[in-house]
Order: sequence, then structure tokens, then C-alpha cells
Amino acid sequence: METRDVENAAEAIRGIFPETPLQLNDHLSRHYGAQVWLKREDLTPVRSYKLRGAFNFMRKAIAAGGGEQTFICASAGNHAQGFAFACRHFQVPGIVFMPVTTPQQKIDKTRMFGGEFIAIRLFGDIFDQCYAAAREHVEVIGGQMVPPFDDVDIIEGQATVAAEIVAQMPEGEKPDLIVLPVGGGGLSAGVTGFLAGTLPENAFIFAEPGGAPSLKRSLEKGEIVTLPKVDNFVDGAAVARIGDLNFEALKGFSSEQVVLVPENAICVTMIDMLNVEGVVLEPAGALSIATLSLLDPQEIAGKTIVCVVSGGNFDFERLPDVKERAMRYAGLKKYFILRLPQRPGALRDFLNLLGPDDDIARFEYLKKSARNFGSILIGLETKDSANFVALTERFEAAGLGYEDITENDILANLII
Repeated sequence: METRDVENAAEAIRGIFPETPLQLNDHLSRHYGAQVWLKREDLTPVRSYKLRGAFNFMRKAIAAGGGEQTFICASAGNHAQGFAFACRHFQVPGIVFMPVTTPQQKIDKTRMFGGEFIAIRLFGDIFDQCYAAAREHVEVIGGQMVPPFDDVDIIEGQATVAAEIVAQMPEGEKPDLIVLPVGGGGLSAGVTGFLAGTLPENAFIFAEPGGAPSLKRSLEKGEIVTLPKVDNFVDGAAVARIGDLNFEALKGFSSEQVVLVPENAICVTMIDMLNVEGVVLEPAGALSIATLSLLDPQEIAGKTIVCVVSGGNFDFERLPDVKERAMRYAGLKKYFILRLPQRPGALRDFLNLLGPDDDIARFEYLKKSARNFGSILIGLETKDSANFVALTERFEAAGLGYEDITENDILANLII
């Protein structure tokens, strides 16, 4: 990757939006005893960095004489919105293929960014079906596919994030660590490529969702691994296969530099940033910040750290689920199945076991399991995770039959 090419791309991008801020975050800096800077890609016009790659790809395609073609992409998220914005900017026709299951909010936002220059086609129940339909349509009409991450011009566009970081750091300072969220790998390939020779290889940490470790598994094996399934909660980074070009750019890094972040830990960060900073982040956007809680505190203390905040397209209908996940991860909410004797006063005896900070969030009788005993599903919230240790000790002392199903994914998904 040529530095001048990335700088030219960054200069061209200034025609559609100013550089996104690099902000020193006091809250996170105090918490981790470090200088934590946030590169706020959630503040682009489409609230994610994806606009950079789509814009750069189309800029180059049009300059090469492709302006008469119809541009096509397949996406249900940030790539679609960046693509739509670029189509409207260049005033070229575009078609966005989305799965039929795409939430209406995402469809409406994509249409808003693209206006009359885009059409939206809904096809298939899952992304793979949608992507196949888009590829077929490209062949039928002779259009131009705009890939989400696996392309040199897309990577070059995402590399402009790094060019801005270099220009925005205080004079004479360099980051000790840059934490990059990883999905398909376009952002990571671009940033590391631009900064090669400027920062050592161990200055980069790659953050992947725990349920979609495509880069980590590929680095461990030394070749690209296609995951048999992924957890789609972190929808902006839940990719089963890292891009070919992107893996080629990243294969020299150690798998130890990839941190797998539990989805529920990401939820803790989302709630914290919303409550403390008033910053709305999508799960993928919170990925790099959440990674800090998993690093060795002694290793990051006193260091200058840049976390790339990749996006803020969050659907607030998901907020109750995010809060639930965050409380469970923090140990502030648990679910139990209780086996109570069928006698007067049994429920009162149980309630007397609860502490002053224990609050019942859910209470439900389950199918009667025996003549003399009944089962109850109960959800409890508390202010301090240590309260649950004391509570279960009181359960044991009282001879109460119980099972903690908080971390039992099968039971929790079926019952809760």
C-alpha cells in the first residue's frame, strides 16, 4: 500500500465529510490508568467507517470510466448505508441487495442516504442467499459489484482512518497500542498497512467477537478458516470468513494479538458509554473499547492507546436485550430454578432469604414437578455481585433445592 495513494484518498474524502475526531477520553483514561484515545468513526455522515471504502472504490471506478455502470452491493448494515451515500454523492445508479429479514429501520436509513439514486432489492432469508443474488444480477446487467471488505480500493479507503490518526496525534507522540475491531478485515488491513514501518507489529491489538473468531482461527492455522457458524449479535463484525486480501495483509501477526471479546462484555461497554458519556454505539462500535477490560492492567498502564470506534448505528429496540446481557455479565442479575415444598408459608420462607439489595425481576411457576414440590423460575437483580455469593450460601443453609441457569445457554434461551 502506497502512503501517497492513501493520502490522496483521504484528501478526496474531505469533499464529503471532515476528518472524524480523535478524542482523549477522560473516563476511560482514569479507569485504565492510561491515555485512551477514541477515533470516532461513529461520527461520519453514515455513523460508520464503511463510507470511506465504498467512496474510494466508486471514486476510482468512475475515474477509470465506469461511471455509466450500475453499482451493486449486498449488505444489511453499514456497508449498504455507506454505498448508498456514495451513490448519491456521485449521482450514479446503485442497487442494494438485502435479506428479506432486514429490519425496516435499516432499509429506511439506506433509502434515506441514497435517495433517488438507489433501488433496494430484498432477497433470501440469510445473507449468503442475498449475496448470491447480487452476484448473479451483476453478471446479468454487466454492473459493478462493490465488495464490503475484500478489495484493494476498499482497503485503501479504510486506511484513511490511520492517516487521520497520525495527523491528529499530539506533536511528537505515537500510539503505544491501536485496538482495531475485526469483521472481514478491511479496516485492520488498511490501518496496519499504512502504519507499517511507523509502528511495530506488536503495537496492534485485533478485537473479534467471541462468537465470530475468523481472524484468530485463521492465524492459528496459518490459512483462512471458514467458521461453520457465527453468533450474529455483533452484526457489524460477525463474519464467518475473513477476506482473502485482508488475511494476506494480516497473516504476519500473531494469533495472540487477537482478543476474543464475549458478546455480553460488549454490552457492558455499550451501557457504560451510554450512561457515562452519552455515546451511542452499536455492538461492533464498542468492540475495541470492551477489549481494554480483557487486557493485562499492568501491560496497558501508562500507555497511549487508540481505540477505533467503528460505528454507532444502534437500534434502540435492542436496548433491553443489551442491558440484560450486561447485567448478567457483570454478575448483577441471575436466574434460578427453585424447588419449593408445596406447603403454606414456603414462599414466604424463601422471600426471607433475600437480602435488602436483592430485587425480584421475574417470577414464574413452572410445571408442577412432584406432588409435594413445585418449580419456580425466578430472576433476581442486585447492586453488588458479591450479594449472590451470600444468597446462595443462605440457600444451602436452608436446604433449598435450586439451580443457577444464568450461564446455561440452552435452558436460558428456552425458558428466559
